[in-house]
Amino acid sequence: MKKILLLALSFGFLLSSCKKDEPEPVQDNEFISTMRLTFTEGSNKLVYSIKDLDGDGGKAPVVDVIKLLPNKTYSVTTEFLDETKSPIVNLTLEIEKESAEHLIIFEASASLLTVIRTDKDSRNFEVGLKSTAKTAAAANGTLKVTLRHQPEVGGKPVKNGTSSPGTTDFEGNFLVEVK
Repeated sequence: MKKILLLALSFGFLLSSCKKDEPEPVQDNEFISTMRLTFTEGSNKLVYSIKDLDGDGGKAPVVDVIKLLPNKTYSVTTEFLDETKSPIVNLTLEIEKESAEHLIIFEASASLLTVIRTDKDSRNFEVGLKSTAKTAAAANGTLKVTLRHQPEVGGKPVKNGTSSPGTTDFEGNFLVEVK
């Protein structure tokens, strides 16, 4: 009987010491109500935004139409804000600080506009808070901007320069007029 009890206790101890690793807690993404793009060409500064103060669902976001000149090169800065708080929270600073975990993707329709990310993180991957945009001939189309959050998994970086790892923190579509 003692052997059976000792065997049962040993088996129970082995089972409890072979627990699977606890999953790392998932870091919640900050609420982003506003994405703002600033296009600068010479002394001309143009600011466009997407505002969705109530988040997904509810009211439709307020989206500016981007109006640019043809055959120009613009410097572009991208900002992310939470305008539901007072004072307004500028999340761009946090994204910049955690640039090794973020990537901004710019997808323009047709050959309307080419956006090239010019800032890089500590591992030399592009980020997208600073970019250049080159317009083509006069045309209309769309520009989709996506902020991807690509945090480490198991203490190892997953950001690899592509949009596939991670989750989407914010995505918005602008109408663009080049004329």
